[in-house]
Amino acid sequence: MVQLKTVLSKFYDEYQNNTPKKLKLIDAYLTYILLTGILQFAYCVLVGTFPFNSFLSGFISTVSCFVLGVCLRLQTNTQNKSQFIGISPERGFADFIFAHIILHLVVVNFIG
Repeated sequence: MVQLKTVLSKFYDEYQNNTPKKLKLIDAYLTYILLTGILQFAYCVLVGTFPFNSFLSGFISTVSCFVLGVCLRLQTNTQNKSQFIGISPERGFADFIFAHIILHLVVVNFIG
């Protein structure tokens, strides 16, 4: 138990000291989206899925937003520059916004 506490405190300290603010902001967005998906799923389990299309489109939207956010985090992380040669962080953000627009058009269309 003591080892877990030291590992978690070291992880937290490393994260606070070595992670740029842009990535922390993206991590906060990912945390928000993750919690939203968990709440939607818990609501589905507890209350039911009467308008199933609404639940399904909302849940698919949160999962897709999380995946797009992870892609944005990977593209904007300076440690991954060798993986994304020729893609600037600005282009990654523009791709993120464009993909979100397309995603939400599909989600709104699916709701009916």
